[in-house]
Amino acid sequence: MTEKELDNEIQASLKKIENSLPAIMPRLSEDMIRDNLMSDEFLDFVKVNMLPIEQMMTFYQCAIMQVETKFKILNEQFSLNLDRNPIESIKSRVKSYESIMRKIRRKKIGLSVEDIEGGIHDIAGVRVVCSYIDDIYLLADCLLQQDDVTLVERKDYIKNPKPSGYRSLHLIVEVPIFLQNEKKSVKVEVQLRTIAMDFWASLEHTLHYKRSEKEFSGSEAEELAAELADCAAEISRLDRRMQQIRDRITEL
Repeated sequence: MTEKELDNEIQASLKKIENSLPAIMPRLSEDMIRDNLMSDEFLDFVKVNMLPIEQMMTFYQCAIMQVETKFKILNEQFSLNLDRNPIESIKSRVKSYESIMRKIRRKKIGLSVEDIEGGIHDIAGVRVVCSYIDDIYLLADCLLQQDDVTLVERKDYIKNPKPSGYRSLHLIVEVPIFLQNEKKSVKVEVQLRTIAMDFWASLEHTLHYKRSEKEFSGSEAEELAAELADCAAEISRLDRRMQQIRDRITEL
């Protein structure tokens, strides 16, 4: 065989290998996953290392239950004493693993449970929706007066709205949860807002999501954001006006 024929033979063989790779690779990937990522050793490793994270998420869920119960008790008391319920609804959530991981990456937080608990304060969230603005501050004061609630951080976006127009009172509180053999303090973010503020925030969140997914052009998103900011100002005026009317009715 001449040198040229040998070279042609090599090139033909390489071409056959190249053409067969697309068919071989999926099988190789499946075999690798089955033999390595689904091995007993790897599954045991995942189980052992996920246990502290799962425990942490359970603690946050327990802390949410504590805070929700506190607000429900307050609502019942006000219903009895004032003949009205200041709370329209209570919503809660524990951040998803995906949201936590994104925040860890963005804030460059360590991967230990201690680093996560210390660096992310809104893993557990409770949102309290009220009828009137003064109910927000009344409930916040009542919560913070309880001797087992510690205020970590307070941000008043009602008195100091965000540039977008967002309004809400944010509290980071620490509450105890009682486990089998110990007591543990857990942080919970509490958001208090009126019905109108909550409606506005829901729509603004939708705009923010679609904007991040590039479903809007830049100019269209800016126009909608400006319109939402105008709506936020109108909602604020309406909230205060409704409260004034309620106060006048109460005085009759």
